[in-house]
Amino acid sequence: MKKLLLCILLISGFQMAHAQFYKTDTTSRPPQTQQPKTFDPSRLVFGGSLGMVFGDYTNIDISPLVGYRFNNYIAAGVNINAQYGNIKYRDFYGTTTSRDQYTIFGGGVWGRVYPIPMLFIHVQPEYNSVSQKTTNYFDMNGNPKTTTYTSNYAVPSLLMGAGYTQAVGGRVGVSFAIMYDVLQDGRSPYQNNLIYRAGVGLGF
Repeated sequence: MKKLLLCILLISGFQMAHAQFYKTDTTSRPPQTQQPKTFDPSRLVFGGSLGMVFGDYTNIDISPLVGYRFNNYIAAGVNINAQYGNIKYRDFYGTTTSRDQYTIFGGGVWGRVYPIPMLFIHVQPEYNSVSQKTTNYFDMNGNPKTTTYTSNYAVPSLLMGAGYTQAVGGRVGVSFAIMYDVLQDGRSPYQNNLIYRAGVGLGF
């Protein structure tokens, strides 16, 4: 009888210890709460391109952009496009026969995908307002005569391409990209040409 009573007490003690173990383990773990995602200023990106060419072909290109780096693979934002151009056409003797002047102002949105940290795929739909002035200094017979034609229009473009970015210190980096206007509107300022862009950015 004493042996049976001893066994019951041992089993009861084991059950109490077992229950106490699980109770302690449960209360020692704090409840898991998901932290809400918030805006992170350190993920803002700033950049763009600044280009200047002078001579018979003059082009000044100021194209800033701003965006947000959502993660290591995706960034997106908005851009502004401002350009001035002046093209002189000369004959065999070096005489200027005509000149084209144009200004471009517009903007759009852009997105980048980084399959690996230093390489990116760039997509940039934009809408530009173009003002163009053509001046001819000779008539059809080659006689000196100045005539001027002006036109103003708006045209969409869709730039697509790829590029390379390299950090130069902290969050600052330089990037090089080659793009092409896949829409190829007949009035596109990019025409059927490759577009080369280089610039310095923060956060890319």
